[in-house]
Amino acid sequence: MNLEQFLQKEFGFRSPWIKKLVGYDNSNYLIRNEDSRFVFKEYRYSKSLFDVLLAENEVLNVLKDCGFGDFPEPIPFSDGSFVKRVLIGDENHIYRMLTFLEGDFLGDTSPTLDLAFDIGAFTAKMDIKLKPLESYVLKARELEWDLKYFLRNKRHLQFIENVYNKNLVYYFFQQFQLHVVPILPKLRKQVVHNDVNEWNILLKNNKVVSGLIDFGDVTYSPLINEVAIAMTYIAYDKENPLEWAIASLKGYHSKNPIQEQEIEVLYYLIAARLCTSVCNSANAKNKHPENTYTSVSEDFAWSMLHKWIKLNPINVLQEFRTVIGLPNTIESSVKMPIAQRHKHLSPILSLSYKEPIHMVGSAFQYMYDAHGTTFLDAYNNIPHVGHCHPRVVEAGQKQMGTLNTNTRYLYDLLPHYAEALLRKFPKSLNKVFFVNSGSAASDLAIRMAKIHTGKQHIMVMEHGYHGNTQTAIDISDYKFNNKKGQGQKDDILKTTLPDAYRGKYGNKGELYAQDAIIKLGEELQTVAAFIAEPIVGCGGQVPLAVGYLKYLYPEIRKHGGLCISDEVQTGFGRLGDYYWGFEMHDVVPDIVILGKPMGNGHPIGAVVVTDEIAASFEKGVEFFSSFGGNPVSCAIGLSVLQVIEEEKLQQNAKEVGDYYQQKLRKLQEKHPVIGDVRGSGLFIGIDIVHAGTKKTNYELAQYLKNELRHEHILISTDGPDDSVLKTKPPLCFTKNNVDTVINAIDTILSNLKS
Repeated sequence: MNLEQFLQKEFGFRSPWIKKLVGYDNSNYLIRNEDSRFVFKEYRYSKSLFDVLLAENEVLNVLKDCGFGDFPEPIPFSDGSFVKRVLIGDENHIYRMLTFLEGDFLGDTSPTLDLAFDIGAFTAKMDIKLKPLESYVLKARELEWDLKYFLRNKRHLQFIENVYNKNLVYYFFQQFQLHVVPILPKLRKQVVHNDVNEWNILLKNNKVVSGLIDFGDVTYSPLINEVAIAMTYIAYDKENPLEWAIASLKGYHSKNPIQEQEIEVLYYLIAARLCTSVCNSANAKNKHPENTYTSVSEDFAWSMLHKWIKLNPINVLQEFRTVIGLPNTIESSVKMPIAQRHKHLSPILSLSYKEPIHMVGSAFQYMYDAHGTTFLDAYNNIPHVGHCHPRVVEAGQKQMGTLNTNTRYLYDLLPHYAEALLRKFPKSLNKVFFVNSGSAASDLAIRMAKIHTGKQHIMVMEHGYHGNTQTAIDISDYKFNNKKGQGQKDDILKTTLPDAYRGKYGNKGELYAQDAIIKLGEELQTVAAFIAEPIVGCGGQVPLAVGYLKYLYPEIRKHGGLCISDEVQTGFGRLGDYYWGFEMHDVVPDIVILGKPMGNGHPIGAVVVTDEIAASFEKGVEFFSSFGGNPVSCAIGLSVLQVIEEEKLQQNAKEVGDYYQQKLRKLQEKHPVIGDVRGSGLFIGIDIVHAGTKKTNYELAQYLKNELRHEHILISTDGPDDSVLKTKPPLCFTKNNVDTVINAIDTILSNLKS
């Protein structure tokens, strides 16, 4: 018996018109019989689904003749049943018939904020009507589309092809676990529609909500999940999604008041619905690449996710609290946090900006303050692969919950991480000593150099900075030469910074190196090591002139000294064209110092050396670091290496960094106060000068830094006169982020002229 015959038999239709519709996991047919239209549904049989469909019909019967809108009504078969099990060949199927609702889909219209309000109100009235309904079948239902089971969608992450998008979703999984899961048991629960979206909402004359279809995802869940879903779909294709979400929330709350604890999780529930959508779309495309129905809303979901991550959760929460009449909880000033800080901490721990920022959260290249503001982080190079990167967070959490100890025990992570790290170096650099900071690494490197050479003098670079231990300060001209510093020690030999912009030889590094050798004279014989950064950060992001290290390294070695490259700021792909800064100078050092980005914010550092240097060091007293190389640090460090590779962050640093410098040089043509633009990849210095000169302009640099802070962009200053803007953002920085920075600088400088 075909479908037409079945319809004739069961419903008395004479010559029904049948059209198959698109469907997600069942077959739907539009049926026309004379002047009436219906939707016929066919499913593969299972006992649990059969029971769910009976429960769904019960829901529809509760909403029948509700007085505020239309809902599908179940149509009985000839035997009076509303859900029918039918054997077709060797397989059982389930049939049911529903009335067809007339109206325009919200998805085919251009809604207004008033309509968004009405959708919220309509949803609320429906939920009020459903509140008394008890259904043990729906209580037992477990749907991936039910936000209380959101974490089950994590298994679909593997099918999201874009790695950055995948990690964005992963981040929200972690945030859901952190912020939502603990209070899920406390939230009000009831039967909900669970899918109030633009293709289920019907309108009359494109202005008034007339009905709602597709109760296929109906379930028993926290009521606020229903609200979050309706808010998501009215907002996700809009330029300003928060504005539209708020309009829908206002409508809902006007009819069915929302509780304070429900509002607390709403930001994360909206993100969870978007993530559920893209996860299931990715999974469906993997299984059925020809089925475009499953990805119809995917682009909108991705667009809103990228906008949502830019919104400070505190600001969103306050907007939502305002809607339901709760008081403002946002911090009014930073006076109290500053007072609390100085109660037990010394003011010598300086704060950035004239108006310090009270940070409470972060994600990738964004930071969130306690006032509800989102800052674009164009400055912090420590979160190398992005703030709170989920892969790094997970690595630390898992290992912290498994084993954390010191290196006196055997554990696999230590040699695995060491091997992965050393694969990034030339073969001669094949031993690594782990410590817990770049400062500790500098200290250890100097100690090793003195032991290996038997010499005591250290040759350092003008304006160089290598850490905060006493030894590190002794070799850091940036510190010891400060007017409050301790001065240059007798065992420290200093060479002039080979600055292509201000130096007397321009970019001819060999001439600077020759000068250094002549200046040192016989003292070169006493040098245990020469230490320098490939780009001198505290000197104003100054790359060493071309050929400088190429000429100087052999001279140091000829006299028995070692060459140390401080890669704390320049390493791990930040420079774009190079994984390590020494590569840009076509040299191989004897010792490399690592820190900062190594753990993406977790304290970890390392010294990488040759076999020969390691052998010399091994003849002395035992080396031990309580925290260096511990399992948690190794797990985190390994995850950072993996993320750099998987997300192609070195390539991104190259492409975005080149674009950044190109845009800055165009800006330089317009604003002559930009004296120089220099650096490599996402390690860039912008030298601010008095127009027409190379004279440093401290006042303007500070003004720019603080004005950018008011534009919610983080950039800092450095250099001998603190007159160089430095921008070293997380390597996930984008060209759009660059445009934001460039436009802000341009506006600030243009306003100064007017």
